[in-house]
Amino acid sequence: MIYAMRGHGRRANLYTDYTFAVWDNEQLVPFTKAYSGLTDEEIREVDRFVKKNTIDRFGPVRSVAPELVFEIAFEGIARSKRHKSGVALRFPRIKRWRRDKVVEEANTLEDLQQLLDVYG
Repeated sequence: MIYAMRGHGRRANLYTDYTFAVWDNEQLVPFTKAYSGLTDEEIREVDRFVKKNTIDRFGPVRSVAPELVFEIAFEGIARSKRHKSGVALRFPRIKRWRRDKVVEEANTLEDLQQLLDVYG
């Protein structure tokens, strides 16, 4: 996770909308956003992390230290000229928080390219 935004409605005071990145060589490249899949307690934990680890602010968006790793599920994958990664996911959602992984173990853009070759 590299960015977070506050949610809407009953979650308007919590950071619940997240942007995720993959490695492209030594750089993290954003590839999708997701806001569902965590429990209420996990959302509160991530919210505390965002508030303590904000690096920069862009309007409502908070750039955070890239330390939390999540597994993302999705319904489809396609090439995209709109996204920096060159990849678009259909119906992305958080499958689980990978507390057993460090950011260096996050997937790569090459991994996404391989998925495109198989499913895209």
